[in-house]
Amino acid sequence: MMEYTKLGNSELSVSRICLGCMGFGDAGNGQHSWTIDEEHSREIIKRALELGVNFFDTAIGYQSGTSEQYVGRAVRDFAKREDMVVATKFLPRTQDEIAAGISGQQHIERMLNKSLENLGLDYVDLYIYHMWDYQTPLYEIMDGLNNMVKAGKARYIGISNCFAWQLAKANALAEQEGFAKFVSIQGHYNLIFREEEREMAKLCAEDNIAMTPYSALAGGRLSKRPGETSKRLQEDSYAKLKYDGTAEQDGEIIRRVAELADKHGVTMTEISLAWLLTKVASPVVGATKLHHIEGAAKAVDLALTAEELAWLEEPYVPHALVGVMAQNTAATAKKPHVWSTGNQEIK
Repeated sequence: MMEYTKLGNSELSVSRICLGCMGFGDAGNGQHSWTIDEEHSREIIKRALELGVNFFDTAIGYQSGTSEQYVGRAVRDFAKREDMVVATKFLPRTQDEIAAGISGQQHIERMLNKSLENLGLDYVDLYIYHMWDYQTPLYEIMDGLNNMVKAGKARYIGISNCFAWQLAKANALAEQEGFAKFVSIQGHYNLIFREEEREMAKLCAEDNIAMTPYSALAGGRLSKRPGETSKRLQEDSYAKLKYDGTAEQDGEIIRRVAELADKHGVTMTEISLAWLLTKVASPVVGATKLHHIEGAAKAVDLALTAEELAWLEEPYVPHALVGVMAQNTAATAKKPHVWSTGNQEIK
């Protein structure tokens, strides 16, 4: 049976599983060839609702807004708006916007207005800063987000793909200025990528900031036995970038997940998420088939022993930062940094 928790310092009650909607949308309008059409997206959203999932995560950058459109129509058709927690994200300013003198505040308002149009909603419950914008003053970002909260277009704000020092700095500025603070962080965290435990997890525990990590199953690697494959494993170039370089060392952990799944008579998905649920508020779990969301929901009922949790963790070795966070490292080292939002991989 689904469980619920408060999202950090907010009043939002969210399911312990968040349905990640990056796999929904017109494949001709985005970075990912493995996305699914509206009919199949609706089936998964409807099943998620039946399983008690009330937390849905999308972004304006997913398939040129078509993910938002699919999610919005399904939510309106299948659920009461007040029962849902809908999250979406905005991208950094483009070079054209910067050249045109569009401020951070104006950019955020334009992006959220477009997202609300895509979703067909009057407000979102959680508006997420998708990745750190090194060319826009932090004050403009926090002021712009606060304006959206005051206008009733966003109930709360969250952040994704940042370092602990950046989150701490942003919330300190918000406190100083009386702005809305970030209540959640969506970072890269799973059983084979645990770098968030160094500083981010400690900050979140100290300040009651909810962790809602993406890549909860490592692009399917933590749900597939060695040798098994899928369309996403074959075609998701961004996941390959994140994990192929450490496949050998990660393999031992994946083998242990499979062994423990056999012992409990459950799927690898259930084992991997049961571990993550001991660490975070609500992992974002992507689904492109009905059994993906069904397996994720079952994980809430699975309790692993302390010995089993330690055994899963024991082979882990430190990993280098990859993807957006590797770009963040480069940007921190030499500012200003130019984001290529036209063709960058997004998550």
